Amino acid sequence: MNKILLKDITLDGCRKDILIAEGKISRISPHQSEPLPCMEDTETVNCSGKVAVPGFVNMHTHAAMTLMRGIGEDMVLKDWLDHIWEIEKHLDEPFVYWGTLVAALEMIKTGTTSFNDMYWFSPQAQKAASKMGLRNLTSFTFLDNYNQEHARMQKDVCQEMFSQVPSWDARSAFAVSIHSVYTVSEETILWATEFARKHGLRIHIHVSETEKEVEDCKAAHGGLSPVGYLDALGVLGSDVIAAHCEALSEDDIEILGRRKVNCVHNINSNAKLASGFRFKWKELTEAGANVCLGTDGAASSNNLDMLEAMKTAAYFQKAWREDPSALPLRELLDLATVNGAKAMGVNTGRIEEGCDADIQIIDTDSTFFLSPGPFLANFIYSAHSDCISSLISGGKFVMRDRKVDAEREILEGGRAQLKIIENYIKH
Repeated sequence: MNKILLKDITLDGCRKDILIAEGKISRISPHQSEPLPCMEDTETVNCSGKVAVPGFVNMHTHAAMTLMRGIGEDMVLKDWLDHIWEIEKHLDEPFVYWGTLVAALEMIKTGTTSFNDMYWFSPQAQKAASKMGLRNLTSFTFLDNYNQEHARMQKDVCQEMFSQVPSWDARSAFAVSIHSVYTVSEETILWATEFARKHGLRIHIHVSETEKEVEDCKAAHGGLSPVGYLDALGVLGSDVIAAHCEALSEDDIEILGRRKVNCVHNINSNAKLASGFRFKWKELTEAGANVCLGTDGAASSNNLDMLEAMKTAAYFQKAWREDPSALPLRELLDLATVNGAKAMGVNTGRIEEGCDADIQIIDTDSTFFLSPGPFLANFIYSAHSDCISSLISGGKFVMRDRKVDAEREILEGGRAQLKIIENYIKH
């Protein structure tokens, strides 16, 4: 079938018929109770009692780390990174491929249709994501540890990977990741930024994740914070996706807003590693930054569930601000959908005519929705991701009635990769 008709689905509180054609939302019309004329090449899906929500956009992942969850618990970020980097020395292409397949399966089951990934062996990550039907922004990651030989090698590999991009599918895009200001030399930061802008690529970087990162940067760069340092180098702009942005000064917020940077909140990971929890989403938004939501990798956040991340993000905002009205539901949904789409430069995150058809179909036949309260409150604060019955990504079903193709094969393939790292795990 070339077209899908979601018949009698609730959208923004109203019963609608949504026609999907060629990967786009072709028409949204009031629901017609009488039978529609037969439409050639159209699959009609009865969605009575179900609700349409935009697919989630997870703006910061290390997808293949699904096979590394739970191996570095109860550590601060520096110790956790040292442990993880030691294990990552032993990874190979199959590990990343199968780890990303597991991640894609988990994201599909939890409503994500697009994600922005920073990890190793990126062509394998792209291959896995595309196989599962998810939109992906997949990057080459620079991490030279101030070693000139490593830097030269990484530049060569980046250029080689970029030359392969024309063979990728239309829902995949290439980006450049600069791991951080404390792991990448200034010369490499400048080269990677120039390369990205020359080719119109997004730039993905960890920024101000901890107070220690800020203190170390100031000591190394004449009092400049990571934000100030990157701005002085000319890195920051609307093409930059800055993950974490937790330890920010008022000056940092002003710079990020003025440069229209996309700032990604990763509450579960930051809270769990005790990196911080007072994320300034309101201040960043008012300054002009585009604030998005991510899960981080499953080795630190332990899952890729955006619905859980939304709930946790809102709870922390309300708690530390001592304001129950902080981060209202509609703004919270935007962080997880349309704001991420804006950061990726894609036409999704909304259910409107002309947008890409990335749609969650929510089953409300459960105790969590047995309430006169607003749907978003029940969806975000009460329900769990198993209420997502089906998922459409790019106009195609990637999950129907909680079933995903090749699920058992993916789990078995991922399990087989665990032997690579089992000997290097500290319990």
